[in-house]
Amino acid sequence: MARFDRLLDSALQAARACRSDVARAAFCVAGADFPSDVRLLQRSFTAALPGTRISIENDSFGALRAGATRDWGVAVICGAGVNAAGIAPHGRRARLAAHGDLSGDWGGATSLGWAALAAAVRARDGRGADTVLARLVPAHFGLRQPRAMTGALYRGEIDSERLRELSPLVFEAAMGGDAVARGIADRLAEELATMALAIIGRLGLIRSDVEVVMAGGVMATRDRDFHAAIADRIHRRAHAARIQRLTEPPVLGAALMALEAARAGKAAATRLRDELKHLRPRSVSD
Repeated sequence: MARFDRLLDSALQAARACRSDVARAAFCVAGADFPSDVRLLQRSFTAALPGTRISIENDSFGALRAGATRDWGVAVICGAGVNAAGIAPHGRRARLAAHGDLSGDWGGATSLGWAALAAAVRARDGRGADTVLARLVPAHFGLRQPRAMTGALYRGEIDSERLRELSPLVFEAAMGGDAVARGIADRLAEELATMALAIIGRLGLIRSDVEVVMAGGVMATRDRDFHAAIADRIHRRAHAARIQRLTEPPVLGAALMALEAARAGKAAATRLRDELKHLRPRSVSD
């Protein structure tokens, strides 16, 4: 919240406004999962913006609003972790729990990083197939051997959260023809397609031309085979689905929600989109 206060003050200064001028605010937040999370966020944001009417959504709905051309569809998030959510034409909603191992999730930059490390170690100790990841993974941290990498992690010299930095290396190796890396990328493609289809099915949209917005830093990869694998798997069941990558900054979705709540009109939404064009979706390494 201290960081939020600084960002809020900076935004208001740029707008030549003060906090009491803010009539509506919408926040699409990673971690807004349980009702208790939303209540905590509501109290915190209300304290920062007293008198402002505030709405809070999970970040997956912000990505959907930013990327879909209609007010319904499905969004799949693949950033540090994974999530998926959707809205049907009649307004019914569905979302995955998205609590990592607690909810059976696999995917995102964190999972890719752990998979890359495992592949590197197993290649060197004889349990796995040869892979260029055995060199790329430790080299990313200035080390020579996967064994040195595991030792550094064990001793706390490398924070395990930094393993998400290995995500681009997996795609780099896969695009270079490494079979092990391609297998990791294919596993992620299968997971993301399965998530999308789960939401599509729960909302009864299998036979519709539902838009599927793919968002998150991992989706910025230039690995065409990875993107094609996701589309192919989704289209096997949802033949008419329209799959697209989010190219606008996800914050656009929250801003559009606030404008709509304030009944600002189409001109304001168009201006907002134009002014945010210079921004790009953040990658996991940003």
